[in-house]
Amino acid sequence: MIIQSAIEEKLYAHFDPQHLEVVNESYMHNVPSGSETHFKVVLVSPKFSGERLINRHRSVNAVLKEELANSVHALALHTYTDQEWANLYNEAPLSPRCLGGKTLKAS
Repeated sequence: MIIQSAIEEKLYAHFDPQHLEVVNESYMHNVPSGSETHFKVVLVSPKFSGERLINRHRSVNAVLKEELANSVHALALHTYTDQEWANLYNEAPLSPRCLGGKTLKAS
């Protein structure tokens, strides 16, 4: 869990979150066992107050630029203010199921 820990440390340091979840969802994808390539991040921070969603995501991507450039293939971001988080009853959406990289054949 080296990459997951690095993600958590960087997000804690930069955003001072009120809530942070970093979930390794690699097991849901067509990757070798033990991979750290697909993550879901739920981040609640006062720094997001007044920020548009795109700017929130850009700021997270900037903090994690090294991981995104090297080892992380997919990063699902759920970024909230504390009020938004409370309105969601402190629960982020579930991630969709992976299709395993298969393409659908035209009929």
